Amino acid sequence: MPTASAIHVEPVRIPALERDFALDVFKRLHVMEMKPGFAEATAGRSPGELYKMAKTMLGLPDTSMKDYIDAEQAVERLRDGYAEYFKNFDVLLTHVLPIPAHKHGVTEFVINGQKVDATYLQGATVPLNVTGLPGISMRFGTSKEGMPINVQLVGSWLAESTICTSRHCSKA
Repeated sequence: MPTASAIHVEPVRIPALERDFALDVFKRLHVMEMKPGFAEATAGRSPGELYKMAKTMLGLPDTSMKDYIDAEQAVERLRDGYAEYFKNFDVLLTHVLPIPAHKHGVTEFVINGQKVDATYLQGATVPLNVTGLPGISMRFGTSKEGMPINVQLVGSWLAESTICTSRHCSKA
């Protein structure tokens, strides 16, 4: 018989995450917001002097105002989706990466039979970045290659303490 402190875990879907791919939303917002700063900070430098992140940012096409507004609206839909979720649950338990940790410098992965760029791996953490949700990552296990496997606990806005003390969690 469960006690008052028992933890209930169940698989869930957050439809907003299926509608709006948070990584795409993140890219559209941050190109508009950050590309001018990267251009200013790297002005006069040769491409060989730039780190990969600066080269990538400067190489992306500009975000149109329409795409930026669409991305801001997508953020609101994502926030609404999480708000709906947190009406029923205190904490969201999810993976940090869709694969175990990997060695540094790897730029492509095969996930579910498809080659993906390393930026794809941010798919579980970027929704927290664009919505402002608090999360904490912790080691959950070890892969057969000896690499860490992490999970993250996500709490609702202004409820950071629940990710350490929650009585009810779910798994997405």
